[in-house]
Amino acid sequence: MSETLFHFDKRVNRIARKNRKLARGHVTFIDRTGLIRQRPRRGLAGVPLRGLMLIALCFIGFKGLLIAHQGPVQYEDKLALLAEGTIFEQGAAWAMQIEPASQIAARFLAPLL
Repeated sequence: MSETLFHFDKRVNRIARKNRKLARGHVTFIDRTGLIRQRPRRGLAGVPLRGLMLIALCFIGFKGLLIAHQGPVQYEDKLALLAEGTIFEQGAAWAMQIEPASQIAARFLAPLL
């Protein structure tokens, strides 16, 4: 009797798990026997795009603030000094180099400083 109850509970848990997945989205299709079935939609395992865009925008704004505060010449001198360091420092110097987006941010922020 307990084994029958165990198999019943196992099946109920499997059905509940599938229903939770179907509630998040599903795809309806007809299988080869002609039965209409629903399959849970696969979720994306990636990072949200909005979060990445916000991080990139903050990074460009920070670089623009540094360029506006120090001036482009002094900023380039500090980057050249940073590029002579360890591999980590060289990577940071590459990431912090001036590009058009940070120049625009610097031009916007310069009058505010």
